[in-house]
Amino acid sequence: MRYELVIFDNDGVLVDSEPISNRHLAAYLTELGHPTTYEESIQDYMGSAMHRIHELVFERTGQRLPEDFDDVFHARVFAAFQRELKPVAGVEDVLEKLTADGVPYCVASSGSHERIRVGHRTTGLDRWFDEGRIFSSQDVGRGKPAPDLFLHAAKEMGVAPERCVVVEDSPLGVQAAVAAGMDVLGFTAMTPADRLQGAGQLFGSMADLGDLLV
Repeated sequence: MRYELVIFDNDGVLVDSEPISNRHLAAYLTELGHPTTYEESIQDYMGSAMHRIHELVFERTGQRLPEDFDDVFHARVFAAFQRELKPVAGVEDVLEKLTADGVPYCVASSGSHERIRVGHRTTGLDRWFDEGRIFSSQDVGRGKPAPDLFLHAAKEMGVAPERCVVVEDSPLGVQAAVAAGMDVLGFTAMTPADRLQGAGQLFGSMADLGDLLV
């Protein structure tokens, strides 16, 4: 295999959480007086760390979100995860193959450590990801599209950036991976291909990912 480390984004790549999260984010922002459609949430916030949501709302409106915004939002999303969340179709087969082949992998997500773990426990993906394979934007100063998170994950896993490949489904994540000097595979299940410009190759089904990694 040409890569020494496969770095997965989490939301939308490992767990099918983006529809759930963005539905609740749009509803909560609208409730707070910042009318937002589901489609606008996907376009503006998909792949963002929480601080970017605060920054964009303030930039656009001059108003700050409530201090408990993150806690309330996560409580709503985690409750919905318990009812609805599933792993992305086919991703367990990918993880099983990487494990069988002895290929190192990890997750590097804009989400908090709590969000990652809740999602993995709910879907059963926790058996694939021990503590040493989980990296969050909480671990670095700047989230995506800055390269910091991916560079941090590579350093902790002991692999040079140019030997890493990132699996991403958000424009911010693709930008971050390119800035980190890593190859990127863009997952188009939810994101139009033209929004993932910069990805070396695109794929729409996890069944196709294995062939792109060799």
